[in-house]
Amino acid sequence: MRNAIQLAGAFLVVAGISGTIDHLAVQPFWGAILNVFNRQVIPRLSFLTGYEVYANLLVAVVGAVVLAAAWRRNEDA
Repeated sequence: MRNAIQLAGAFLVVAGISGTIDHLAVQPFWGAILNVFNRQVIPRLSFLTGYEVYANLLVAVVGAVVLAAAWRRNEDA
């Protein structure tokens, strides 16, 4: 279970960074997979208009927090 949480956290970090890159420039690698949040969720939420870069960076930060929590939990066990 911890490995699944670590994988989800790592995906969120990579997806957040990739979404930021995709918003600032064109993301040529794994764009269809990594930029789902950037391309599907953000345009549908009107309050994120103008804050797309910050929203993607927040996804990366949440992923880092999930990773840190999973690693800490792994050390305690």
